[in-house]
This record gives sequence, C-alpha cells and structure tokens, in this order.
Amino acid sequence: QVQLVESGGGLVQPGGSLTLSCAASENAVSINNMEWYRQAAGRERELVARTTSSGFTYYLDSVKGRFTISRENAKNTVYLQMNHLKPEDTAVYSCRLEGRSVQGLFGSRGQGTQVTVSS
Repeated sequence: QVQLVESGGGLVQPGGSLTLSCAASENAVSINNMEWYRQAAGRERELVARTTSSGFTYYLDSVKGRFTISRENAKNTVYLQMNHLKPEDTAVYSCRLEGRSVQGLFGSRGQGTQVTVSS
C-alpha cells in the first residue's frame, strides 16, 4: 500500500499564503492522478484541484486564480500553493493519489492537514 505524508497546514491571516505538500512512499512507481480535497466543519468534502499525468488540470471555481496545483515527479510529490487565502478556505485538506506501485495499481488518501484562515 502506498502511504502519503502531508505537510504545510497551519494558521494564516486572511490574504496570506500556504503551500501544502503530499509525498508518496517509495513503493509508488508512477502517479497518474493527483487531487486535493477539503472538508470544512459541517460540510461535505469537495474537490479543490486535480492534475493528471496527461496535463489535465481542474480547479474549484472559488479557488481559481488563487490556488495552484503542481507536481514533482522525481519525488512523487504534489503541491497545492494557496494564495490570497480567505476565511472560507478554512478546512481540513487532504490529498488523493492514484497510480502504479511495485505491488500494482493503487489509490491512496492522506491523513489530512488543517488549514485555518483567521485574523
């Protein structure tokens, strides 16, 4: 099973920036689909951003122009750069990766990291 390690969450003032990272364990051979989700208190989990190995990229309308998803293939890592953060961005953010590991196909989700936007 491919394990994911997330980092980069925290408390930031409105208008500030944070970068989240999600690194897959060494048994991941290739990653085809990388996604970031978020779940605010009392709300459903929603897809924030997605990127695929073919170059497809998706952003939730409310984060377009503020968030950027990127990948570093050599490190099997995906990032979410978040700029101009708003209080409504407060949520637990988690990554989900799909691809191929030494054991076969995998789909794994990270443990989640809290992002709080508050003054």
